[in-house]
Parts: sequence; C-alpha cells; structure tokens
Amino acid sequence: MAASNGGGGPISAEAAAALGEGIRLVFGRWTALQMAVENQWGGRDSRAKADQFGESIHSWFCRSRGPHYFEDLVDMMYDTISDSFNADFEDNSVEEVAEQLLIIHEECLQSNYSSIEKLRNSHVQGNAVSQSRQIAADDDDSDSSDDDDGASMMEDEAAAAPEEMLVDRPRPSRPAPDADGWTVVPPRHGGRSRGRN
Repeated sequence: MAASNGGGGPISAEAAAALGEGIRLVFGRWTALQMAVENQWGGRDSRAKADQFGESIHSWFCRSRGPHYFEDLVDMMYDTISDSFNADFEDNSVEEVAEQLLIIHEECLQSNYSSIEKLRNSHVQGNAVSQSRQIAADDDDSDSSDDDDGASMMEDEAAAAPEEMLVDRPRPSRPAPDADGWTVVPPRHGGRSRGRN
C-alpha cells in the first residue's frame, strides 16, 4: 500500500468526484445520520444539513492539505452533528464512518474505487432509513426500558410500601428553627428496609 497522503497531494477531478459519491453512499447508509434527518433533529432543513455535512467533509479532504488525521475528522464530525442536529451519536458510528471515509479517500488518491464500487453494488440491498426505523424501534425499547427502569423502580417502591403512603399516620409536628435559624430534621423512619430485597 502506498504511503498515506502525508504530503496531501492534489486530488484529481475524477478522484474528487468518486470521493463525493463515496461520501454520499456512506452517509446514505449511516443509520444514525439518516434517523437524524428523517426525524428532523436539525429542523425542517435536516436533509440540507446532512448534504452540507457531506460537502464539508468532501471539501476537507479535497481542499485542505494533508495529512488527514482520523482524530481531526472525528472531532469535525462530532462538532457538525452537535451543531446541525443538536445530537450526540454515542453508538461509535462516527468513528466507523470516519474510518471508512479515510479509506475511501486513500483509495481515491490511488485511483482505486473498489470500496465505492462495493457500496454502489450493495446499496440496493440495504435501505438505511428502513434499517433506521428498525434500530430506532430497538433503541426506543432499550431507551424506554432504561427510562422505565427508573420509573419502574419508583413504582416498585411505591407498590412495595402502599400502606406507608395510604395509611394516615399522625405526622410529627414540624420542628421549629432554633435561634440561629437552623432546623434539625429527624431521620426518616423505615429508610433502611428499602435497601434490602
């Protein structure tokens, strides 16, 4: 394999066009990004923001002199996702996409378009948006279960001690503040038993 584009030589028009197509193909299959667009996380112009995102990465590869570092690309992508879609993709997809884009760029510099060809040929098989819907449904289940865990734990506590909540017990009179304005709060009764299962 040839050396990395450490020199950052100019990219040919053919390679630049192929790189642009490669970026579009990768972005079209990037589930988290397609979810952000479909659900309009970036507002009504989410599609345009995603297109601009791809163009800015294309420009970064084609106009900035190398070397092009993985960390720089990842940082730029996270910043754009945060700014454009008010989101933070925590599924490691940013790193995966960045790695794929760097490989495609490297291949384009060598007039090797095999990765783009593979994407082009396999693009028909997978539809990122329908995959997104499936993953979104799975994520909703896991997210809601995370949220529900907290809620169900509270519900379990409430269900475990309904007598405490429903039975009218005489409440101790509220302690009066002392001369300095401090109020001594008595310990809660029954607080220890909640920790045991």
